[in-house]
Amino acid sequence: MAIVEVKVPQLSESVAEATLLQWKKKPGDAVAIDEILIEIETDKVVLEVPAPAAGVLAELVEADGATVGSDQLIAKIDTEAKAGAAAPAAAAPAPTAAAPAAAAPAAGGSKAGVAMPAAAKLMADNNLATGSVPGTGKDGRVTKGDVLGALAAPKPAAPKPAAPVAAPAAPAVNLGERPEQRVPMSRLRARVAERLLQSQATNAILTTFNEVNMAPVMEMRKRFQERFEKEHGVKIGFMSFFVKAAVAALKKYPVLNASVDGSDIVYHGFFDIGIAVGTPRGLVVPILRNADQMSFADIEKKIAEYGAKARDGKLSLEELSGGTFSISNGGVFGSMLSTPIINPPQSAILGVHATKDRAVVENGQIVIRPMNYLAMSYDHRIIDGREAVLGLVAMKEALEDPARLLFDI
Repeated sequence: MAIVEVKVPQLSESVAEATLLQWKKKPGDAVAIDEILIEIETDKVVLEVPAPAAGVLAELVEADGATVGSDQLIAKIDTEAKAGAAAPAAAAPAPTAAAPAAAAPAAGGSKAGVAMPAAAKLMADNNLATGSVPGTGKDGRVTKGDVLGALAAPKPAAPKPAAPVAAPAAPAVNLGERPEQRVPMSRLRARVAERLLQSQATNAILTTFNEVNMAPVMEMRKRFQERFEKEHGVKIGFMSFFVKAAVAALKKYPVLNASVDGSDIVYHGFFDIGIAVGTPRGLVVPILRNADQMSFADIEKKIAEYGAKARDGKLSLEELSGGTFSISNGGVFGSMLSTPIINPPQSAILGVHATKDRAVVENGQIVIRPMNYLAMSYDHRIIDGREAVLGLVAMKEALEDPARLLFDI
């Protein structure tokens, strides 16, 4: 017998532990080298663990739902055994208390019944039990379309609940149907909650607001959209303008790009802009490194790449680490106004919202303009109202005259 150990990948310094999700193989199954054995959820990303060698899965040292750390042994592969051989008794650990029975892998490592992230969230939101929706995706996976189809199907009449057993002479009580489902927070969701509470508890958060006429940006996009897409292979969106406008303001008011470290203020000479992205697992904030050196096309391509990776759970720890300023776009969901929470250790965040036609006054006349409300939350410990207001005004002015962004003025 030649045993090869399967270990947890090296986690970053900021990630102390992770959670095993669901084993894709069971003891006795054949595995190929680099075949994905299990996914591990950290408070930032989901990591895939490939088989380090080909052979037969001899033992699962840790079960679904176990909490593990860097380099921890989680399974063993016998490189000389044959598939189907009886696994030793110790090879099938009893599920931990934290792992629900529904998380046990299907026989033969089949992915049938496993819900994709978006499908899993939709099932949880609608109180659908695991395994209740047949999957039509690859290897029997449950897709979002499967869940939507199940929700749209006519529901059979629910049987009338039986009257509960009661003491003599007590009237029968019909409790009706009031279903509940208790599920543990994902590690990412729990970490986001912790960081948001930390931000509100440690920062002196204030929010300043302004409005911006988006007509000049919309006109510029319309004028160059076709040529831009043909040249760069990506459409030009609003976010690249917001990123450029933010960088222009941060250059004028460096304290907006700073952070607090103990009793010190750290002024950053670079501009790493976090772009908040909602995913089925929770909020993530991938970073545009050196955004001041990126072109409009560079920004749009990177945002598109991050969006795809976020949906598939493929963002790396490096892509989610750091950042000196963040932008949250609630407008994609229809938000009119919000007060974004600072992403520590940053000291400011810009919230942008839906652009809507509104009546405004220009030169004494009421006119219709596509308006967007901007909100910037800032840490009043180091950022005074003057810098915050002027910084937001600088963003407004850049967006209302976007040609200035091309000349860095």
